[in-house]
Amino acid sequence: MSTASSKLNREPLQAADPEIYSTIAAETKRQQENLILIASENLVSRAVLEAQGSVLTNKYAEGYAGARYYGGCNCVDQAERLACERAGELFNAEHANVQPHSGTSANMAVFLAMLKPGDRILGMDLSHGGHLTHGSKVNISGRYYQSFSYKVEPGSCLLNLEEVRKVAHEVRPRLIIAGASSYPRRIDFEGFADIAREIGAIFLVDMAHTAGLVAAGVHPNPVLCSDIVTATTHKTFRGPRGGMIFCRHKYASEIDKAVFPGLQGGPLMHIIAAKAVAFKEAQLPDFVTYQENVLANASALAAALAELDFTLVTGGTDTHLVLVDLRNKDISGMEAEKLLEEVGIIVNKNVIPYDPRGANNPSGIRLGSPTLTSRGMTPEQMRQIAGLIEKTIASRFNSRNLDDVKRSVENICLEFPAY
Repeated sequence: MSTASSKLNREPLQAADPEIYSTIAAETKRQQENLILIASENLVSRAVLEAQGSVLTNKYAEGYAGARYYGGCNCVDQAERLACERAGELFNAEHANVQPHSGTSANMAVFLAMLKPGDRILGMDLSHGGHLTHGSKVNISGRYYQSFSYKVEPGSCLLNLEEVRKVAHEVRPRLIIAGASSYPRRIDFEGFADIAREIGAIFLVDMAHTAGLVAAGVHPNPVLCSDIVTATTHKTFRGPRGGMIFCRHKYASEIDKAVFPGLQGGPLMHIIAAKAVAFKEAQLPDFVTYQENVLANASALAAALAELDFTLVTGGTDTHLVLVDLRNKDISGMEAEKLLEEVGIIVNKNVIPYDPRGANNPSGIRLGSPTLTSRGMTPEQMRQIAGLIEKTIASRFNSRNLDDVKRSVENICLEFPAY
């Protein structure tokens, strides 16, 4: 018998794994020292971090509250019940499932519950602002199902519901999907619901990007007019990374079975507890103020960029997201992303509708206001940041100007700490 200790290592992370400790420290420093304009990122509260790093990670809990396949689930049952109750109240939903590990997992569960392989689905074209899981040929949604897409209008880059209606009546899909990952305008969910009813299709809304805005009541709530709604709990919602599904009572059993045992095994109970914390935070008045500020900051950023002769896809924004067409600036999205990161401004390259460059080196960049708003920044800083973006791109061959921009970024970051 070995004489070595078999007890659990109780050393703090720094001692137990200095490499990972230093990686986390470096990432903490990166988040503090950069202006993060990724539309799908945010900062979570210390309470969410604490719940996510809790001992609930130790518990296996296959099944649902009150019907688990393991003993000892009383405590995690309470956490999941609270999460479901709070989520349902926030979004006025008949049924909530908080177990999906991500927005993609949530969408896959809906497909599994509602469709058979080969059924037709209709979603927004990926290159026009849709999401991979809405029928892209490189995704399971476009490989297991017959996927069709609707597009935005040339010129305006806005959705035209009459064109969507025309495609829907031609295709006759089993499922229609509304929602986007890089469309900066409000979507007429009621109009989509009418189209779905006309052809007898199930209507799914993916509100991954706008869930926080919806919860605060500053954006239309698709739960009220849809059959099923999926969302993420991060992005504008400012919770842990994960997914959720809302549906009408008549779909609840099939949705729950699709999540477990259809796609997932044991739920991540520490994440579900962190979701519950985020749902509670979203019930507070401060959360409404935060989401109003998210919209105000995005609008100010868009207006300032337009004044600096940046071309905005759709001409502006109604949400947290700004999509910029860089063709008149003689720089690609990939080049701009790398250049801006050098001075501490973090964005992501992004295709624009009818992009002549394609996805690998697209013509646009996508910007978002959630993270900087969480740091307390206001429209004043958004206008300043727009100027720094313009100066960076205009001065890409001028190292002295780029150094000036980097110093300005550092000063803003010091004034508005991440944590």
